[in-house]
Amino acid sequence: MRLISPILASVFLIAGLGCRNRPNSVAVGSAPTEATSVGPVPGGVVVGYQRLNPYRNDPVALQDGYRLFNWYNCSGCHGGHAGGGMGPSLRDNVWLYGNRDDQIFSSIAQGRSNGMPAWGSRIPEDQIWQITAYIKSMRTPQEPDPPVEPANEQVPNPADNTATVSKPGTQ
Repeated sequence: MRLISPILASVFLIAGLGCRNRPNSVAVGSAPTEATSVGPVPGGVVVGYQRLNPYRNDPVALQDGYRLFNWYNCSGCHGGHAGGGMGPSLRDNVWLYGNRDDQIFSSIAQGRSNGMPAWGSRIPEDQIWQITAYIKSMRTPQEPDPPVEPANEQVPNPADNTATVSKPGTQ
């Protein structure tokens, strides 16, 4: 009897693992038909296999993301206003690991091999989503506290004589 109990427990465990709920598959090229709730993130959903940011376009979350970006010293590597430093610029269109919300979240949470540390065990998931929302807001009218181009780096716009055109590489 002592020998049979562990064997039966193992069989039930293996059978239970095989019965997990699996996401509905989606045919290639078609759109997913339903969204499923994701973990403890309020409003987080999965569309197909892509996690959507529950804080996307939330102005309060964008401000919080900006505050958290500075609080966790992300600018220590990515530079002021994320313009680049030891780490890459987050303000440009070149993204090595993808620029979708779920890909940015993954980069922050899991880290990347060329120097980005994994923050998933140190930063709560909802805060990572808020930082992601802030990063996605960069270069948009919704960006909290966007960088201001210094007046000495602006030249008059010939169309209306206002200082809105950046100075070329020379003074």
